[in-house]
Amino acid sequence: MKNNKGFTLIELIMVTIILGILAAVAAPRMLGTVDSSEEAAELAVVTALRAAVEDYATQMFITDGRYEYPADPFSLVEVTGYVGTGSNVNGLEDGDWWATPENFNGGPEGLLVKHRRKSDEVYAWTYFPNDHSNGDSDDRGVNVGASIDHLKNYDSDGNHDGSYHGPSTRFDGVCVENCD
Repeated sequence: MKNNKGFTLIELIMVTIILGILAAVAAPRMLGTVDSSEEAAELAVVTALRAAVEDYATQMFITDGRYEYPADPFSLVEVTGYVGTGSNVNGLEDGDWWATPENFNGGPEGLLVKHRRKSDEVYAWTYFPNDHSNGDSDDRGVNVGASIDHLKNYDSDGNHDGSYHGPSTRFDGVCVENCD
């Protein structure tokens, strides 16, 4: 009497092939999930910074009669992984946030708010605290990664002429270092 317990070599090879196919399909989806979760976390931090800056401007208007932005948005919100503001921030690790002062191509002074992702890529958002408004009591700048459409120059026919009367540089979650 023959003992037929166990699997044949063909059955084991077929199972290995099926597991390999499943792994090949699942791995990219898993990596995409990590990337999208990092994007969502970044968006939450940037949204919190934007809201805090606008809150600060409103409080300044209530107390001083003028809207204005703070020099550093990180002074308003506690952000996990924030390591500092300045050009000499060193020893950066995955998940760190920092801001560097920038003079955008000889234009207005501002900050480049940066975040290092797990993939070592660095994403950035611009922030201009100085006055970029035409309002009498409005000295607000351009919020973190905010639109610069209100700074466009228009010709006499109302067409955008391609130039700006403020910062023409805007980063809104754009990869600036170690990009693929």
